Amino acid sequence: MADFEIIEQEGLRLVKISLNSETVRTESGALYYMHGPIEMQSKGPSGVGGLFKALASGENIFRPTYTGTGELFLEPSFGGFHVMELTGQEWILEGGCYYASEEGVEVGVHREKALTALKSGEGFLDYQTKIGGHGKVVVATPGPVEELTVRGKLVVDGRYVLARPVGMGYEVQRATKSLLGSLTSGEGLVRTFTGNGKVLFAPIPYWRQRLFAQLSSSIAAARARK
Repeated sequence: MADFEIIEQEGLRLVKISLNSETVRTESGALYYMHGPIEMQSKGPSGVGGLFKALASGENIFRPTYTGTGELFLEPSFGGFHVMELTGQEWILEGGCYYASEEGVEVGVHREKALTALKSGEGFLDYQTKIGGHGKVVVATPGPVEELTVRGKLVVDGRYVLARPVGMGYEVQRATKSLLGSLTSGEGLVRTFTGNGKVLFAPIPYWRQRLFAQLSSSIAAARARK
């Protein structure tokens, strides 16, 4: 099995993958540098249906694979990375969280119900990444990750749940039963997860990641006003 290591230097974090005649897949554009006899291949989704699904979901059409022996380094980030290992389970990742995985992991698309997608602010089509199979998966995170055990119900005001098992209920709904109560509480809509199992939870971002996001948002708003 490929070896995944999270390296932290100068406030940045990056993923180092050591290969020994193995294959891994990464998100498009994730390569930083590599050394050793490693071959990169980039194939699009199979069939016309796969192409249209990728285009509709906003998923990257091409996810390159790297095969060989050597070391592969992925782009650093002010955010973080979490390595999870699948042993036959299926998970749903929040959009933008998938970063890399071993060859035995299947990567697909999960679409939420139209009403849930609309409430979440993603429009009528809210696509997330579905993973399954066997092997390690690298999840991009805004901050430190903890495994939170859900017993019945979890209510979250924000995109803090990065991954949940397939079969766990998910819905975007008002914070209280009445519209007035939601407005006066100041909470509005919340994300509700129902069932039993563990989720990957990252409620507190790294401060550099938060500062970078705020600066990027301010620059984008300033450009929009021109």
